[in-house]
Amino acid sequence: MIYCVEDEGNIRDLIVYALKNSDFDVQGFASGEELFEAMREKVPSLVLLDIMLPGEDGLSILSRIRENPTTEDIPVIMLTAKSSELDKIVGLDKGADDYIVKPFSVLELVARVKAVLRRARPKEESGRSIAIDGVVIDNKKRTVLVNGEPITLTYKEFELLYYLFRNKNIVLNRETIMAQVWGYDFEGESRTVDVHIASLRHKLKDKASLIETVRNIGYKVGYKE
Repeated sequence: MIYCVEDEGNIRDLIVYALKNSDFDVQGFASGEELFEAMREKVPSLVLLDIMLPGEDGLSILSRIRENPTTEDIPVIMLTAKSSELDKIVGLDKGADDYIVKPFSVLELVARVKAVLRRARPKEESGRSIAIDGVVIDNKKRTVLVNGEPITLTYKEFELLYYLFRNKNIVLNRETIMAQVWGYDFEGESRTVDVHIASLRHKLKDKASLIETVRNIGYKVGYKE
């Protein structure tokens, strides 16, 4: 089941029609209140979420979805007329899996939905914990400890750190990181990776050196046991 939250009726009806024609079960809602009421009855496999909504906006709704253990792993695609890089980064950092700018083609929408559903993380992976040189990541609880002290990360900072730790001693280029952590090429804006790496290093403090820069390629976590 896919839930679509869009206050403009004609756009909502178009999305519902297009996805039903592609053999998806879809329900449309005009507000976050309607969405959360529906999710109390049935948790969807994906949410399409407009940012500019009356009452509670889409970014606030997204944060609530990610903060609830029952819904935190639901893939969310943001639908919005906002197209600046900063707007995209804010949405993605709050945990969006993709970001589609209006106006968009129906074919693109359906393709993006299928792509996000394909790469949705298996539930069994969510319990994995990884510890390297005093940094402990609990993926189930979504917590990070550095020398026993908790640090606060954004949704995408956590995803990025966990991905680097899972691929310890493997050099990862920026394009691969973008595809795996942000889910797609993000229009070639690979400097987003650099910004997030810098933020992670700042928060890791004396463990910042765990994340190594590989010149002209990308990054790796290079700890040797």
